Amino acid sequence: MHRDYVAYFTYLGDELISVPDFPAWVCDICGRCEYDENALTRLTLLLSPNAGKTITPSRMLPNRTRPKSKTQRPTSPE
Repeated sequence: MHRDYVAYFTYLGDELISVPDFPAWVCDICGRCEYDENALTRLTLLLSPNAGKTITPSRMLPNRTRPKSKTQRPTSPE
């Protein structure tokens, strides 16, 4: 397999997205094409709906529980 640049096609919703000169690994013998994993990861980040938006981490608020009432121990008869 050698590195080459091929056209990459994918759907984003109902729209066809094409990326020319996308890095891939191509077999010399059979022509099988495997897209570069790092490039796919970066493209996925770019095409995500949250691309370009600042993401504010949501704070996890502790569950409010009622304070436990202190139970008195039974007194032992003396």
